Amino acid sequence: DTPPSPPSLAPLGRRDTKRLTRGHTEIDARLDLHGMTQAEAHAALRRFVAAAQARGARFVLVITGKGGDGEAGPGREHSRGGHLHHQGRGILRRQVPLWLQLPEFRAYVVGFDAAAGHGGAGALYVRIRRPR
Repeated sequence: DTPPSPPSLAPLGRRDTKRLTRGHTEIDARLDLHGMTQAEAHAALRRFVAAAQARGARFVLVITGKGGDGEAGPGREHSRGGHLHHQGRGILRRQVPLWLQLPEFRAYVVGFDAAAGHGGAGALYVRIRRPR
């Protein structure tokens, strides 16, 4: 027997995103990943979404920080002595959406979107899946 595949992700609807942005829908919990390593942030995110689901949360806010200082934005490299170096800052901003799409998170997460009213590019609204 193969284990059932994890449920697929569904993007947040425009209505949900708008209600969250305007404060009409409550954010049930917040997680700030600022200053964590990728390993720490990944583990914290997993614990956070599992705990949020266990408490019956519907929407949570995950703050990744924008990262970088505008010099080399996400996905860009800067040159130093002829060698390309990846910009280390902003890595969580790029990684967290990828993590949320992994099968290990899909049991907890319905979908997510940039948190326009709560930090924009440096934060995500995450809709938590109801427990089965």
